[in-house]
Amino acid sequence: MDRALTSRFDSPSTLYPFRYRHRSSLTITRRFAPAIVCAKRSPIDGVSDELNLIASQNLDQAPARRRARSAFVDLQLQLDHCLFKKAPIGIRTEEWYERNSKGEEIFCKSWLPKSGEEIKAAVCFCHGYGSTCTFFFDGIAKQIAGFGYGVYAIDHPGFGLSDGLHGHIPSFDDLAENAIEQFTKMKGRPELRNLPRFLLGQSMGGAVALKIHLKEPQAWDGLILAAPMCKISEDVKPPPLVLKALILMSTLFPKAKLFPKRDLSDFFFRDPSKRKLCEYDVICYDDQTRLKTAVELLNATRDIEMQVDKVSLPLLILHGDADKVTDPTVSKFLHEHAISQDKTLKLYPGGYHCILEGDTDENIFTVINDIVAWLDARVAPK
Repeated sequence: MDRALTSRFDSPSTLYPFRYRHRSSLTITRRFAPAIVCAKRSPIDGVSDELNLIASQNLDQAPARRRARSAFVDLQLQLDHCLFKKAPIGIRTEEWYERNSKGEEIFCKSWLPKSGEEIKAAVCFCHGYGSTCTFFFDGIAKQIAGFGYGVYAIDHPGFGLSDGLHGHIPSFDDLAENAIEQFTKMKGRPELRNLPRFLLGQSMGGAVALKIHLKEPQAWDGLILAAPMCKISEDVKPPPLVLKALILMSTLFPKAKLFPKRDLSDFFFRDPSKRKLCEYDVICYDDQTRLKTAVELLNATRDIEMQVDKVSLPLLILHGDADKVTDPTVSKFLHEHAISQDKTLKLYPGGYHCILEGDTDENIFTVINDIVAWLDARVAPK
């Protein structure tokens, strides 16, 4: 879930802070005045002062995020959300850290079917911008594991429980390379020997999954994308001069944050009661986008757009047709131009961005069941 991604951008129809009218250079400079100060998190209703104090700490570095997650993990399981309340019984989970080639500690987690059940295939998940695999996805993963799949996920560097400055993406390619490194280790685990392997990516994680596929086109058996970030619509592309100014500022102030911040969280969750639960996801990055991160996101989508005709895996794309965060027409573009012989696009009427966690209970389980049915059809004996 990319709840943080558009909470400070100019228009609810944009994925990036790149919708502009004609402005003077002075206006542009003021708009992008870099900010370093962390946003103050509002108190969470019904939570003790001690927990609110933990949640309000500076979470720029991983140790602080890990402390916050540990303090809230039991509370998460009690939240009134269908993904938590209706979790299958007996799902086996494991959490661990792997040190990547850059020396960063990367958080990893797995969800396996209950003991005694055979694993049909591995599903490796890439989370969205600002997010983590430990909150809503924990419930999504348990649902998929309950149908017989081994689900594996990481927190990207700079997000969730992994090392790195919170919300900072110095290189999108490095993000994809790190995922390849960790997923290669996971695919080598004994329980996955000779089993099919699928990628699942949500929003920005869809871009990561696409980059992984483009970097190692023969390494996977299929690709599932939920509301993927894979192309910038023409009406939100920045003018060339503005883009040059942004790139220059990201070179001078790569870790600085875009200003101002605007809350567009209403455009993520269709169900207001589920939207309210986001405040318990205390390690979500919910501050202004850092300058270098913004440039890397823009460059990543441009690179993917140029290579979309190289997407060759069996492909399932899922998108709410009322999504104002990532444009559904972009998913249509991907579906049309991918060279995959086996490709499916599912659009969900009235669905917002977070179709896997933010819709009605019925619609959430419809999307999950569509994923499982698609997987089942591709792992069944021929």
